Amino acid sequence: MSEQEAAEVAAREVAAFLGRCREQIAQRWADAPLFRTVFTVSRDEAVEACKAVVDALREVAASGRPEDVAAPGFDSVREQLGRMAASRARSGVAPAQIADEAAGLRAAAAELLRHESRGPAGGEAQETMLALTVLMGTLRLVFMQTTLNAGEELIARQRLQLLEVATPVINLWEGIVAVPLIGTLDSARSQVVMESLLQAIVEQRASYAILDITGVPTVDSLVAQHLMKTVAAARLMGAECIVSGIRPAIAQTIVHLGIDLSPVLTRGSLADALAYALSQQGIEVSHRVAGATPR
Repeated sequence: MSEQEAAEVAAREVAAFLGRCREQIAQRWADAPLFRTVFTVSRDEAVEACKAVVDALREVAASGRPEDVAAPGFDSVREQLGRMAASRARSGVAPAQIADEAAGLRAAAAELLRHESRGPAGGEAQETMLALTVLMGTLRLVFMQTTLNAGEELIARQRLQLLEVATPVINLWEGIVAVPLIGTLDSARSQVVMESLLQAIVEQRASYAILDITGVPTVDSLVAQHLMKTVAAARLMGAECIVSGIRPAIAQTIVHLGIDLSPVLTRGSLADALAYALSQQGIEVSHRVAGATPR
């Protein structure tokens, strides 16, 4: 028998062992930190989750590919493992510790296998134990993979939430909304700005939308392109868009870059843009004379 054939036979032995000892393994795993701290409603819930993982491992072992993290057998539990990893991560557990907890599941299964393997077939028992070790190592890798994926998804959600918080839409007056932009304006943030502004135009029935770029440190061709797209989208929604806060340094940069902002209505400050929008609605803004008594 070749080495490859021997490994496949050992993997099938592991699959048979997991089938025979499914209940015992699940009962022991249910008390492990990885399952006990996630499934807190009842122990039966943890046992059922453990059984699902055992069944997945048995399917992977039966396929003769215990070292394959992409084996189809893991598909049925990958979502569950991801939820478990995310739950542990939210509790402040580091990915390395989660991986160690997954590796710790091997001990309970190995103890049962050693108990079953007491007998004359020592060589075959060693091959089976090796196959079980490889399989549990693969499970650990799958846990690490799902943990990293869960972490990346959490970071992406938090980043989107920060973008939304960093680009608030302010209702300045009836029919007038404004977005004060602070910091770098990249493609992702520009998309959030556009979506938030268009939504506010619809909800507030705004006729004027002000994009204030006083807090934007630099304006290059990409930022100008994003502004033009936002202005065009606002116009399609029936609102006139005003860009305010163009400082002298930014104005010089725009000229040097040859960027044509002639189709865009601009004002020097947010106050000027608001005064323009109010005047277009027939509201006159006048300055109070010092010492004058309001009527």
